[in-house]
This record gives sequence, structure tokens and C-alpha cells, in this order.
Amino acid sequence: MEKKTLSASKITAAKKRMAVLESQLAALGPVMRGNIVTNGKKHPQPYFSLNKDGKTRLIYLGEHRLKKAQQLSKNYRKLIEITEEMTVINMDLLKNDAL
Repeated sequence: MEKKTLSASKITAAKKRMAVLESQLAALGPVMRGNIVTNGKKHPQPYFSLNKDGKTRLIYLGEHRLKKAQQLSKNYRKLIEITEEMTVINMDLLKNDAL
């Protein structure tokens, strides 16, 4: 089986991209895993929902905490997105003994 190797320029580009991703991680801020849900039919209210250890936990947000919870949740999704991209790049670098 033939081992595919990255060229030196592709390795350099991958390492530069990793540096960009690392700086994005550093600037991300606080994160919170979970979802914002609405409970109530007559008077819907926003809650933050987290499933942990097989149990669903809810906290009431109200309007005053809704935007902050949305930002924390958005930061978490961005964290996952960055981590996934970093994983693919690191796999290529590791495979090419470039880490």
C-alpha cells in the first residue's frame, strides 16, 4: 500500500490554519452545551435544556437571560466546529509525521 504524503507547502498551510483555529479557540469565550427550548402553550417561556447522565435538566431563562444563553450555546457549536476541523488537520499532519 502506498502512503500518501503531504507536500511541504501543504504541511505549512495546514500548520498556519491550525494557528488560526487555535486563536479562534482562545477568543471564543464561555460555552454551554444544550438547547434553548420553549415550554408552555398558553404562555410560552424560554428554558435552557441539558441532557446529562440520562436526565434532562431545565433552567428558566426569562427574557433577561435568553440572549446570554443563546451566545453560550452558539459558542459551544463553534467550539465543536473548530475541534472537528482541527481533528482532520491533525490527522493529516500526524499521518505525515509533521506534528
